[in-house]
Amino acid sequence: MRSRTANRSGIVLRRRVTPAGDILVTLLTPQGKLKAIARGGVRGPLSSRLNLFHHVGVQIYQTPQNDLATVKQAVLEGALPSLAQPGRYAFAHLMAEFADALFQEGEFSEQAFDLFAGALRGVAHQPDPEWVALVMSYKLLALAGFVTQTARCVRCGAPEPEHPDPLGGQVLCRACAALPPYPPESLAFLQGAVRRTVRESMAQPLPTDQRPALWRALERFVTVQVGNVQSWRQLVPTAVSAMQDTLRTSDVA
Repeated sequence: MRSRTANRSGIVLRRRVTPAGDILVTLLTPQGKLKAIARGGVRGPLSSRLNLFHHVGVQIYQTPQNDLATVKQAVLEGALPSLAQPGRYAFAHLMAEFADALFQEGEFSEQAFDLFAGALRGVAHQPDPEWVALVMSYKLLALAGFVTQTARCVRCGAPEPEHPDPLGGQVLCRACAALPPYPPESLAFLQGAVRRTVRESMAQPLPTDQRPALWRALERFVTVQVGNVQSWRQLVPTAVSAMQDTLRTSDVA
């Protein structure tokens, strides 16, 4: 059987060094997600090129008997050094986890690649990286087919729900809810998160005190619809802490 060599351009979503000094990477490319191994890469030039969030061009080698491709060469095509900043890194990592969970290997999607690349650039350069991450998270979910139900209560089907669903991250009517309603601005964001363009959403940021409830809804929705985001509390500690305080206050009330 013949071996296969191919060139791919993608962004590093995940990176892990094995005890043997190999680098396991997951890339998001316009042709879909790609998992590969750079054997002995930690001791060579590939180590600095295959870093998290780097946009790289790779040459991969794969035999029909092996599911895991081997990285033979890698060229750095782009990097966002500011993502290393603590206030930006957590949100960039969250974007990478979402993309890794949402998109499958071999699933061709230039739109997914472009949206994720735009999310990283926004987190890297915009003065409000938290708002970028929140907007782009909902956009990535919608692109993958996961859309929050906002027109009707997710439990009983009543129209125009306004209350958070603490279990599934969707929206409930007054009769089904145990939590206070969303502020009008937050509800409007949820209702229009998919329909509005990124530019429109970025031009109307919510106040920071309204964001924890949306982060909590996002966490629950992703957990139920997609799967557990393993390091959520490490990625967005401030937002999650505020969410927990909000829920505790509501429970006491």
